[in-house]
Amino acid sequence: MANHKSALKRIRQNEKRRLYNRYYARTMRNSVRKLRAMTNKEEAQATLPKVISQLDKLAKRGIIHQNKAANLKSKLSKFVNAL
Repeated sequence: MANHKSALKRIRQNEKRRLYNRYYARTMRNSVRKLRAMTNKEEAQATLPKVISQLDKLAKRGIIHQNKAANLKSKLSKFVNAL
């Protein structure tokens, strides 16, 4: 158990951030899955910018790595163009 007030506060902050990060990472994964499940090209093209924006925001905030975001954006763009 933590011995300092600041350490207790840090534990509380870390838990809040962990839950925040988990929520947005899960939301991003669900968006990617939904996009990959689409078969209609127009619908997928309309959804792609929203998913890319989500990936960029998460990478900017450090929730996912920048390279992971870049790889996902590349693969999703190829997928939508191939539809």
